Amino acid sequence: MSIPRPEHPNPQFERETWLNLNGEWEFFNDRARSGRDRKLYESDEAFPQIITVPFCPQSRLSGIADTDFMYSVWYRRKVALTAEQLSGGVLLHFGACDYRTFVWVNGEKVGEHRGGYVSFAFDITGYLNEGKNVIVVNAEDDERDPMIPRGKQSEEYYSHGCDYTRTTGIWQTVWLEFVPDTRIEKIKLYPDINGAVTLNAALKGAGTLTARAYYEGRPVGEALVGSHGGEVSLHIGLSETHLWEAGHGRLYDLELTYGEDKVKSYFGLRSLRLDGYKFLINEKSVFQRLVLDQSFNPAGLYTAPTDEFLKGDIDRSMAMGFNGARLHEKIFEPRFLCHADKMGYLVWGEYPNWGLDHTRPDSVYPILYEWLEEVERDFNHPSIVGWCPFNETWDRDGRKQCDEVLRTVYRVTKAVDPTRPCIDVSGGYHIETDIYDVHDYEQDPAVYKPRYDKLMETGELYDRLGERQHYTPGQPTFVSEYGGIRRGEGDGWGYGNAPKTEEEFIARYKGLTEALLFNDRFFGFCYTQLTDVEQEQNGLYTYDRKPKFDPETIRAINAQKAAIEE
Repeated sequence: MSIPRPEHPNPQFERETWLNLNGEWEFFNDRARSGRDRKLYESDEAFPQIITVPFCPQSRLSGIADTDFMYSVWYRRKVALTAEQLSGGVLLHFGACDYRTFVWVNGEKVGEHRGGYVSFAFDITGYLNEGKNVIVVNAEDDERDPMIPRGKQSEEYYSHGCDYTRTTGIWQTVWLEFVPDTRIEKIKLYPDINGAVTLNAALKGAGTLTARAYYEGRPVGEALVGSHGGEVSLHIGLSETHLWEAGHGRLYDLELTYGEDKVKSYFGLRSLRLDGYKFLINEKSVFQRLVLDQSFNPAGLYTAPTDEFLKGDIDRSMAMGFNGARLHEKIFEPRFLCHADKMGYLVWGEYPNWGLDHTRPDSVYPILYEWLEEVERDFNHPSIVGWCPFNETWDRDGRKQCDEVLRTVYRVTKAVDPTRPCIDVSGGYHIETDIYDVHDYEQDPAVYKPRYDKLMETGELYDRLGERQHYTPGQPTFVSEYGGIRRGEGDGWGYGNAPKTEEEFIARYKGLTEALLFNDRFFGFCYTQLTDVEQEQNGLYTYDRKPKFDPETIRAINAQKAAIEE
């Protein structure tokens, strides 16, 4: 049987010694939520269904396709291992599993993880046997729980508005990694556009860390440092300087060795800085032509059917003249970010905060820990040009958001990653932020343009939420959601009245977009959205990725020189 999603799930930290566990697993939908009490992790009785991992049980590709609420699901997989594979350490990795995950190996609990979107791993070295081993996973989820962030997963039985089919349990690759006892635990990369990169590494055991950089196969730099384990730092000067920028990845390959451990990675040279209204990349003002990307698909829901499908969404976006995306209400898998890195595609890392009750002070805990896992996991990707942990933190049951939750997450983000700007909450309500963005779905360009011309004329930013937040003239800003023009069949959902003809759509798109593109106080825009998602029919492509318009027509509008560009 062919393995679905067979590619290595983490190209920025890749060892050759790994085993993909995607494919058929036993599956049980534990509707009574009694499985742990009944000790299913010890049972030899087969689970009643078969599921194809890494696709969630709600999806067609999983073979289950049950879209009802699932509060507790179980997986079992038998794995045969050799003495050679067990000669060192063994790590069990999950790309993502929604929401709370419990794992047993050969009947013994090896760990648990809370959070539905980031990668995690357990060291299972001491739990394995030569020959047959049994891995059991239990995942719990509840989209109606106000302390569980759910993103765009529907809290109602049916999808509705801009909430869609739910995802429960495993939805990214599961794999084993065979590692030597002396090894590299993790790395953090700090590029310098003057022709160097600094590498911080966490190491286990004593040895010499050697780092070699290559560009298009040519050796361009090398450094080494001895260590007895723990944290080390080394600086690699580069003999060739090639800058990462919008539309051009220009990545350097990086080979790391420590004792017998060998890890492959890569990096890009680029800098980020805010300068008044401008967003500078490599000290040049770059206008960010972003599109909202939610990365759902009909067959796999949260999970792309293939790696080529992930790259295809970037291709489709760039074909219409966009140079980046807001990765909206979801943490995207590292394979997508790798394609963005290679293609010079600008992206904003977000968190699926919807569903979380932001009015409660203790809501800081469900978001902060998983958010910090995301920032650490994705720190090295040059394509990520900014962070945005919250989106539209609306009031709940008459209670206002807890401002200190937003402030805490913003400040911790800046402490962990001072190299990127951070938007505290996209579209309001802002508390403490590097960039003051707004959302505006007005459909009439004749109304839209005068609203934002005032920013150029008087320094006043139109803000429909101005009674709760205040823009300071001179602060960098952009309209990070606009458009959402409905274009589909039947009763599909979207913003405003659907244009009656394609010509009317193009005229509206052109008018709204140029109002932002030609405003010399905006460093970017973000159009809603790249594709339809289920009943939400305001994409430039259909849900099955067919263009609704000639991509060149949209590209010609987007590709015009922006007023703020150099």
